[in-house]
Amino acid sequence: MSTDNQREDVVGPLAPGLYLVATPIGNLEDITLRALRVLRSADRIACEDTRQTQKLLNHYGIRTPTVSYHRHNEADRTAELMEALNSGARIAVVSDAGTPGIADPGGQIALAAIAAGVPVFPIASGLAGTGPAGDGATLESFTFHGFLPAKEGQRRTALEALRGRADGTLIFYEAPHRILDTLADVEVIFGATQHVVVARELTKIHEEFLRGAVSEVLKTLAERATVRGEFVLLFAPGLSTSQPDVGGSASQPQLSIAAEIRELMKTQGLDEKDALKQVARARNIGKSEAYRELQRERGK
Repeated sequence: MSTDNQREDVVGPLAPGLYLVATPIGNLEDITLRALRVLRSADRIACEDTRQTQKLLNHYGIRTPTVSYHRHNEADRTAELMEALNSGARIAVVSDAGTPGIADPGGQIALAAIAAGVPVFPIASGLAGTGPAGDGATLESFTFHGFLPAKEGQRRTALEALRGRADGTLIFYEAPHRILDTLADVEVIFGATQHVVVARELTKIHEEFLRGAVSEVLKTLAERATVRGEFVLLFAPGLSTSQPDVGGSASQPQLSIAAEIRELMKTQGLDEKDALKQVARARNIGKSEAYRELQRERGK
């Protein structure tokens, strides 16, 4: 076990080292004051997508130089950034949304920095909006498993290996085109009454939580014309429910198109055209139809 005695938890000059900075999943205000201070004070910010990160930096008036750092150049860029870190630089690493190294680029440079004795500071935010995965479960004890395997056989094998676990809530990321298959596998392996929480589009305008028996949650999603968005799946193995609560208390009246566009422009730094495109995709309608509806709302 190694320890790092150099601390970065007091206000003052930013210490040399590597900073893994969690960034908002959707709403640009979901970021800590410490994260903003690190991004302002760092010598350089390594970004999964510099264009995406620039929206966040522009929103807060941060002018720190950026450099790309993604899966396709991670090895080469790690070597380059390590030269700077070994010379006493302060490098921040961010992904498009979420935490570097957790299903996002950042793991390689973190390992390299640790091996070289460079201080590594995680500047992370918590996942709390999902709530416990049923009565009796708690997020105080959980394990994060990233994405399950894409192939059915491998996915079921991975889930079967988790059956009987008694160490709290299991947390997974899942893609929209696989969420139905994954829920079906959970039903087969853990039973139709296994309690689950499916969180969709966390912190974004269309944020949604589906809670209840896996069979009921699966049925609700399967009945939709399209399944879109980024998903987080949570459940505690063996925890069943007899009172499905699909939809739960998180359902909210749908905003008008004009209100959604204003919210996207405010929170994500989009211009009106890009915001309109995003709203159209989320509502599964054409851009022209969304534009006509916007004009009708403005004409009222």
